[in-house]
Amino acid sequence: MPKILPLGSNQQANTMSSYDTTQYKKFNNITGWAIFAIALVVYLCTIEPTASFWDCGEFIASGYKLEVGHPPGAPFFMLLVRFFTMFAPSAQLVPVFANAMSALASAFTILFLFWSITHLARKIIGSESGSFSASQLILIFSAGAVGALTYTFSDTFWFSAVEGEVYATSSLFTAIVFWAILKWEEAADEPYANRWIVLIAYLMGLSIGVHLLNLLAIPAIVLVYYYKNYTYSHKGFFTALLLSAAILLIVMYGIIQGAVAIASGFELFLVNGLGLPLMSGVIFFILTLIVLLVLGLRYTYRRRKYLLNTVLLGFTMILMGYSSYAVIVIRSSANPPMDQNSPDNMFSLKYYLNREQYGDRPLLYGQSFSAQPVDRTDGRLTYAPENGRYVVVRKQSDYIYDPRFEMPFPRMYSSDPQHISAYKSWTNFKGRPVNVNTQDGKQQTIYTPTFGENLKFFFSYQLGFMYFRYFMWNFAGRQNDIQGHGDVMKGNWICGIPFIDNARLGSQELLPDTYKQNKGRNRYFMLPLILGLSGLIFQYRRRMKDFWVVMTLFVMTGIAIVVYLNQTPYQPRERDYAYAGSFYAFSIWVGLGVMALYELTRRIKDGSATALATGAACTLMAPTLMAFQNWDDHDRSGSYIPADFGYNMLVGCKPNSILFTYGDNDTFPLWYNQEVEGVRTDVRVANLSYLRGDWYIEQMQRKVYESDPLPLRMTRKQYFSGKRDVVLVFDRIKEPINLNMAVNFMLSDDPAAELKSPFDPGERINYIPSSNLFLPVDRQQVIKTQTVLPSYYDRIVDTMRWKLNKNMVMKDGQVILDLLGTNSWVRPIYFGTTVNSDTYHGLNKYFHLEGLMYRILPVEAGEQWGVGSVNTSEMYGNLMGKYRYRGLNNPKVYIDENKFRIVSNYRNLYARLANALVDEGKTDSALVVLNHCMEVIPASTVPLNYYVLPIIEGYYRAGDKTSAIRISRLLMDQSVKELDFILNRLNDRQQQNLFNSVQLDMAILQDLVRMAQSYEKGNHYEELNRTFNRFLSMLQ
Repeated sequence: MPKILPLGSNQQANTMSSYDTTQYKKFNNITGWAIFAIALVVYLCTIEPTASFWDCGEFIASGYKLEVGHPPGAPFFMLLVRFFTMFAPSAQLVPVFANAMSALASAFTILFLFWSITHLARKIIGSESGSFSASQLILIFSAGAVGALTYTFSDTFWFSAVEGEVYATSSLFTAIVFWAILKWEEAADEPYANRWIVLIAYLMGLSIGVHLLNLLAIPAIVLVYYYKNYTYSHKGFFTALLLSAAILLIVMYGIIQGAVAIASGFELFLVNGLGLPLMSGVIFFILTLIVLLVLGLRYTYRRRKYLLNTVLLGFTMILMGYSSYAVIVIRSSANPPMDQNSPDNMFSLKYYLNREQYGDRPLLYGQSFSAQPVDRTDGRLTYAPENGRYVVVRKQSDYIYDPRFEMPFPRMYSSDPQHISAYKSWTNFKGRPVNVNTQDGKQQTIYTPTFGENLKFFFSYQLGFMYFRYFMWNFAGRQNDIQGHGDVMKGNWICGIPFIDNARLGSQELLPDTYKQNKGRNRYFMLPLILGLSGLIFQYRRRMKDFWVVMTLFVMTGIAIVVYLNQTPYQPRERDYAYAGSFYAFSIWVGLGVMALYELTRRIKDGSATALATGAACTLMAPTLMAFQNWDDHDRSGSYIPADFGYNMLVGCKPNSILFTYGDNDTFPLWYNQEVEGVRTDVRVANLSYLRGDWYIEQMQRKVYESDPLPLRMTRKQYFSGKRDVVLVFDRIKEPINLNMAVNFMLSDDPAAELKSPFDPGERINYIPSSNLFLPVDRQQVIKTQTVLPSYYDRIVDTMRWKLNKNMVMKDGQVILDLLGTNSWVRPIYFGTTVNSDTYHGLNKYFHLEGLMYRILPVEAGEQWGVGSVNTSEMYGNLMGKYRYRGLNNPKVYIDENKFRIVSNYRNLYARLANALVDEGKTDSALVVLNHCMEVIPASTVPLNYYVLPIIEGYYRAGDKTSAIRISRLLMDQSVKELDFILNRLNDRQQQNLFNSVQLDMAILQDLVRMAQSYEKGNHYEELNRTFNRFLSMLQ
C-alpha cells in the first residue's frame, strides 16, 4: 500500500529535519500526558459532589465499608473505592473522592486511547528508517489527539466518568489491555516480550472484579497475536476467531463459574461425605490448584515448552486477579449491614456469580412470548449450611415448552403483557397460527411470531433502537435526555442537519420550547461520525489487518453485547453505558479520520503544509463542538438531588422506625446516607423487592447499628428458599379473620393449611383462608407509644379492617402482614411514596402522608388529594424545616429525567400539603407552603408538568388567583405548543406512539378549564375553554 508522504516532495522531505524513534517516544509521551491532563481537568470540574442515582449510592457505600453489593459483585472496584475514600477528610467528602476515582480512571482511559491511536497511525505512516519528519509527527499526534478528545467529550463516556460507578474503571481495563497487546506487538521479537501477555492475563483477572465487559477485548487481542506470529490465511483468520471465542467462554464459564462449581463439589463431598468441617472442601481445592499450577509451571519451563508455559502462566495470573472475589466471601461472613445474597459459602457464591435472582433468558434457542408450558424438568439442587452440614433447601426446575412455539435465536420471548404489546408494535405483528388444546379439551388458536418477525424485532429494536441509536448519540447528536420508547419526541438521535432530522422526527425548529431547551439536546452535525467512517475506510485500505483488529473490538463490545443481553422493551433506564467499549473502538477510527482528511486535502490543495493545516483545523472542530454541546448536560457539579432525597426520607421518619422502599432509586440513596454519612442509622430501610429473598429476611432479623431487628414470628425454616415463595389468598371463610390468626395459618406446616398448587400440580402450597382481615387495636398502647398526635385520639379505631387486593402474597407481603401483627405499635411503619401501589396489600386505607413517606396509623384515612390522608402537622415540619433542596433553584445545576421525576414528586407533596391546609382553614399557611415550593423549585429551573396542577388549584383555593393564573397560563402554553406540534406538524407515521402524550396534554387543559371555571370565570377561563375545544374538535 502507498505510504503517506511527509510535507512536500520526497526531495523536500529529505532536506527537512527528522526525528528518531527516541524523540518520537518522548513527544508521544508528552502529548499523551497533555491529553490526559485535559480530560482529568474536565472530569474533575464536572463530577457529581455526592452519590448519583441508580447503583452509585450502593457502590460508594459498599466500597467505603467493604460491604457486599448486588450480584455479581465488584470486589476489586470495592477495594479501589476503599483506598481512595481513605483520604477523604470527612464522610461528606467520601463521594467526591469516589467520583474522582472514576474521573481519574477515565482520564487514564483517554491516555491509553491516545497511545493506541498513535501506535496504529504510526504503522500507517510506515517509516522503515525509524525517523519521522515534522509533518508526520504532527499527523500522528493530531490523529491521537482528535480521537482521544472525541471520546473524552462523548456522551456515554463522559456520563460514566463523573460518577462512582464501575463503568469508568471497566473502560480503563479495556483501554489498558488493548494498549498492552499493541506494546507486545511492537516488542514481540525482543526477549521476554511475553511479559506483556502475562500482564494482560493478570489485568483480565482483576477486571473480573470490576465488570465482565473487559473480557470482550479477548478476540481482538488474539487477532493481534495471530497476525504477528502466523502468515495470514482465511482459514487461519477464522481459526483465530474461533480460538478467541473458546478462550472467552473458558474464562466466563470455565474460570469464573467453573472454579466455584468445582470448589462447591469438593465442599459437598468433604463436608457431607467425609464429615469434615465447613469450608474444608474449599481449602482442599485451593491448595490442590496451587500445587498443580506450580508443578505445571515447573514442568513446562524445564521441558522448554514455552508456549504451554505462557498459557499456564496466563491462566495462573487470571486466577490471581480473580481471587479478589475472596473479599466477597470474607466480608459476607462478617454479616455487614449491606450483604446482598449473603454469599458466605460456595453455594451461595455460585448463586451470586450466576445472577440467578435476575432470572434467565433464551439466547440461541428457546420459546417465544406465546409459548405454552407443557411440563417441568428437574433442575439443580440448592444447598445451604445447617448444623455443620449442607442440606438441600430447594430443587430448581425449568419449564418445557411446546416445541411449536420455540425457534432459533429467540428475541421475542417475554410473556409480560407490556412486552408483548411492544413486540407487536415494533414488528407490525401478524404471527403464525398454532392450534392448541385447552385444559377443558377445547381447541384454541394462538398466534406465535414468525422467524421473520423475530428478526425484525432484533434489527429494529434491539440493534437499531437499543444500540445504533446510542451510537448516533455519541457521534451525530442527541435529541434530549428524556428516555424514549420509540416515539419521535423523546430520546432519539439527531445531527443538527435539518433535512435529515426533519424527515425522521418532524420539524425540529417547531418543537415546543421544553424540548428545544432541554440541556440534553446536542448536535454535532455528524462531524465525528464522518471522521470515524473516513478513518474506518482509510485503515481498511492502508492496514487491513489492523482494521480487523479494531473492527473485532468494535463488534464484540457492541453488537455482540446486543445479542447476549437479548433485551426486552421498556427497559427501566437507557442502556448506552453497556456499549462504551464499542464507542471507544470507533473513536480510534475518528482519530485515523484525521489522516484520511489529510490525504484528501493534500490531493485537492497544492502543498502538504496547507493540507496539514486545513486538516488539523477541520478535525479539531469535532471534539471542540462536542465539548461545547455536551458540557451543560454532563456538568453535575452542584447537584445534590439523589443524596438529599435519601436524606429527606430518613430524617422525616420517627426514631427506630421501619421504612419500606422498592426500587433502586428510592433505596440506594438511603443506604448511602446511612452507611457513608451516618444519617439516621436507627431507621431500618427494608426494600420490598429484596424481601422476596430469604437472605434479606434473615438480615432484617439482625440488629444493625441502632436499629433493632424486625419483630417477625417467621422462622428461617418457614421462609427459606423454596418455602412460601408464594402464598395463595383463597376465600374459604367468608367472614373477616384476625390478622394474627391468618399469619399463623399461613406459616403452619399442617397439610390442612395447604392447597394444591396452581403452578405445579405435584406441589402443595400454603394459603390465607380469607382476603378480609382485621386487627384489634389497643388504644392505650397506641397512646402510650405516641403513635398518633393528641388531635388524632378521638379518631383511633377499635379494629383495623381491610381487604387484601391480590389473589396471592409474595414473601414481601408476608413480612408486612407478620410485622403488622407483631409490632404492637412499638415501632413506626412507613411506606415510601415511590413504592408501587401493588405492594400496599389494601393497607392504604390507613396511610397518612408525612412527606416522602406514608405512615400506617390506626386511624382511617380518606383519599385526600391522593393516596391516604395528609398529616399536616408532621408534613409541614418535614417539607418546610427538615428537608434539604440544595441546588434546585440554581439554573446552572443540571436536572436530568430521573432527578426531574423526584423534583416533581416534591411539587406534588407541597401541593397536597397546601390543599390539606386549606381544607383545615389555614389559608395563610397554605400560601406560605405554595410560595416556598415555587421558590425552591421555580419554573425557570424545573419545567412545569402535570404535577403542577394541584399547585395551581392550591393557589386558587388559598385566594391567590394572580399566582394561579400566571402558572396556569405557563402550563397552558406548554401543552398547547406540544399538541400543536404533534397534531399539526407531524405526519401519521410520526404521530405513532404519541397517543399518551396527546392524552396527557388534553387532560392538563381539561383540568385547567375545570379550575378556571370553578374559581375564576373570567378571561382566562374563556381562553382556556376555547383552546381546549379547538384541540378537542381536531381529535374528533
